[in-house]
Amino acid sequence: MTDLAIRCRGLVKRYGSEVLAVDGLDLDVRRGECFGLLGPNGAGKTTTVEILEGLLLPDAGDVEVLGSRWTSGATALRERLGITLQETHLPEKLTVEEVVRLFRSFYRRGRTVDEVIALVQLEEKRRAWFEKLSGGQKQRLAVACALVGDPELLFLDEPTTGLDPQSRRQLWDVVVALRAAGCTVLLTTHYMDEAERLCDRVAIVDHGKVIALGTPRELISRMVGREVVEFAASHDGIDEAALAGLDGVHSVRRMASGFALTVDRVHVAIPSLLALVEAKGATLGRLSTHSATLDDVFVALTGRQLRE
Repeated sequence: MTDLAIRCRGLVKRYGSEVLAVDGLDLDVRRGECFGLLGPNGAGKTTTVEILEGLLLPDAGDVEVLGSRWTSGATALRERLGITLQETHLPEKLTVEEVVRLFRSFYRRGRTVDEVIALVQLEEKRRAWFEKLSGGQKQRLAVACALVGDPELLFLDEPTTGLDPQSRRQLWDVVVALRAAGCTVLLTTHYMDEAERLCDRVAIVDHGKVIALGTPRELISRMVGREVVEFAASHDGIDEAALAGLDGVHSVRRMASGFALTVDRVHVAIPSLLALVEAKGATLGRLSTHSATLDDVFVALTGRQLRE
């Protein structure tokens, strides 16, 4: 389909006889969107992306990238892609400008060196050695290397892992600008706030399978309601069954230090909860509310925290 940048069906990848990293995964990424692959470490995100990038061969399944297959025309296809891996190692004594100029030489067509350096906001560091850059600056330089060929499709594999909040937001600005310019972006991450901020659609992956697909707001609304109430109370009579029967409660999850209630109407659920606590003669240790997030979606689907 011409409106798809990526199409894969029944993707399977095994490592030896013990590890099934990707288990029959289906995926469609539309042209011009920022698409997020979300999930914990070991979910199969990086393996999937490396197959899509042509770096790994699948054991089974069909893959199309920009309307082409890796079995024919691989060289031409690579010129249409930009790839940033989880870790990028560059020569320590090359400057930012020298690194970008080197990578630009690999492509017949693309952006100018000055344009790319400006896009990733490294103008003031263009003559600095790679070894002198901060972690966030090194990551933005890695993205610059992926942009010099003016790609139609950009792969970003865990681009902000280990970065401080300011560096993360600077890299987010780069992705937002690329998306606005019409570039298709496939982003893997285990930061749910990152996916909510950047992605048009997301696929939540667990144990090598897509377990949920949609826009961030669609998943949040469909899976867990709109608000989450977390509390702790000192009484054994306050259990899942009692809480599930309260007005406005959508679902109940026991936590290590209390409970989390997903609710459609927080102004109805909290009075019901307080009435239950009073009726049981319990003491309320803490009470907080927050809007439901993709983290809550993942817990609702898998029964565990994203980073467990």
